[in-house]
Amino acid sequence: EALLPLDLMRRAGLEVTTVGVGGKDITGSHGITVKADITDSDLADNAPECVILPGGMPGTKNLDASPVVHKALDDALENNSLICAICAAPMILGKRGILRGKKATCFPGFEEYLEGATVGGRAVRDGQVITGIGMGAALEFGIEIVAAIKGREEAEKLAAAVLAK
Repeated sequence: EALLPLDLMRRAGLEVTTVGVGGKDITGSHGITVKADITDSDLADNAPECVILPGGMPGTKNLDASPVVHKALDDALENNSLICAICAAPMILGKRGILRGKKATCFPGFEEYLEGATVGGRAVRDGQVITGIGMGAALEFGIEIVAAIKGREEAEKLAAAVLAK
């Protein structure tokens, strides 16, 4: 959920900085450890141009407990920046009311947190918010992020290049 969209964004020529909440070495729910570019303490005073929250448990709960993540979301809202979340992570957006009145999706079983949203789909964009249903839609989610930043035509070229279409 995190690495496939990251790969697509970098293939599209986007400069992406990964942030580890609590440290640079982050181990996902399936035992895969990745090294983030910076830690959340490095991000604390910098407003990101885009926020992308990967899902999984307990990672989503760790993100939700982070004041730095919530500040990044506040900054993104204030600056009308792109906010993206996949799998369980849309629950963070839903709990904050960011999805109210929007189309969104999430991993099955987390819909209760998306109060006020119209829920459905695999990778859904509504304004500045993109949500993805889970790992199986990570490619579509990543393509949608690229489309939001570089345009639909560039995203379609990228999808063709990685044999997604």
